[in-house]
Amino acid sequence: MGNVSLKIKEVFPQMAILKDPDNYSVFTGRNLPSFVKDFLVKKFINNEGELDKFGIKRFLDEHIPHKGTDVKGQLRTQRIEKLLLTRFIVSNDLRHDKLRFSIPDVGIKLSDGIIPDFVAQQHKDELNDGEKWGVIKLSYEPPFQKDPGHVELIEYKPFKPYKVDLSYYRKCRKEFTTEEWIDLLLTAMEYNPDGFISISQKLEFLSRLLTFVEPRLNIIELAPKGTGKSYVFGNLSKYGWLVSGGKVTRAKLFYDKSRQQPGIIRNYDFVTFDEIQTIVFQEPSELQAALKSYLESGKTTIDNYEFMSECGMMLMGNIELTEDKLPKNNKYFSSLPEGFRESALLDRFHGFIEGWKLPRMNKSMILKGWTLNVEYFSEILHELRTAPEYSLVVNDLIYSEDSSDLRDLKAVQRIATALLKLLFPQATTIDDIDKEEFRSYCLEPAIRRRGIIKEQCHRIDEEFKEFMPEIRMK
Repeated sequence: MGNVSLKIKEVFPQMAILKDPDNYSVFTGRNLPSFVKDFLVKKFINNEGELDKFGIKRFLDEHIPHKGTDVKGQLRTQRIEKLLLTRFIVSNDLRHDKLRFSIPDVGIKLSDGIIPDFVAQQHKDELNDGEKWGVIKLSYEPPFQKDPGHVELIEYKPFKPYKVDLSYYRKCRKEFTTEEWIDLLLTAMEYNPDGFISISQKLEFLSRLLTFVEPRLNIIELAPKGTGKSYVFGNLSKYGWLVSGGKVTRAKLFYDKSRQQPGIIRNYDFVTFDEIQTIVFQEPSELQAALKSYLESGKTTIDNYEFMSECGMMLMGNIELTEDKLPKNNKYFSSLPEGFRESALLDRFHGFIEGWKLPRMNKSMILKGWTLNVEYFSEILHELRTAPEYSLVVNDLIYSEDSSDLRDLKAVQRIATALLKLLFPQATTIDDIDKEEFRSYCLEPAIRRRGIIKEQCHRIDEEFKEFMPEIRMK
């Protein structure tokens, strides 16, 4: 880890950050995602690596108030304008022709918050329905005639401190060996590579990033508790939506007919269902029909509304293991909710992560050293999603027999493309990639991950073929 840590600092001088648990103790009691913590550490650390903890504390108290702070009361009684760096939720109120917002962490409800038309028009491509992170300025508007008092969002700046340059990132990749780059990616996820026992375990862990970089990639992971599933999807990117428990409806995910507005899948790179056994899926037959169509083609029709998105889907659940750390039941999907046990639905997922191969989170996995700033790293992953050259490289490298099932072929192509983006971002043409490395790190893992889906679908329904078609290097 030591050599890679110093190399990261040397190769990425502006994007590197020193992860020291002692420094991050300043955030104790604050439930902030890693991309916000890294932004603040970067803002308040000097060239000698000394952190101004008092400066961070002042910033937190002033601009990121504790959960439950009476911001509404401050705005109303003191008649001040308040600048916050915060998570907030935007919603169109068609009944009253208003754009509303809420800040759940400080008790501002949708009925309290209004975004005036001049702000909505200025940011019409950004202030759409869904969760946002940004720097916002709030003011209080007292009751006037028939209008009740409310909080107004009068300024907005998206939280996007980095403008990323993929060409620079690709150039930097060339300074690392493949094994060094794998360790760099693990540190960027905030884990110590020395806490993993093998390269295959590291790669299994990194596969959680596949949905971050490839549009409409759908993955299932089943793992025992304590393997860090929730942390990865809840802390590394503002472009994902994590569903943990509660009720899920077709309207919430896809399209709300009564409000005439798209659901959360429209606005995110990926949606993750965490602890899927605890989630209640309402109207399961309607939701299942919409999911089948969407997972297949990226679109579904609800009444006369055609919903389209490039959002990927991640299902995460627990699985019971034997004393040998292997699944007790060879039908892995039996632990999923009933609505997700249908082979025709599961076959539309591209790949599977064997979470039982991953280590439980332990002290040896706590990172201390130089790595990439999480906010920079998340922007890179977001930009890689729309880089078309990688799929062209993959198509040029692999062969499949004419009788190949198209779902199998597309799944392998998508997973291999995602792995190429993660592990070999410099490979924008076929001449840039070592073909043996592509076979070992991209193609064979893609075939294996799709193969598990295929095998499990066969165990549910024997009409599904058990074995993969021939897909290999040209």
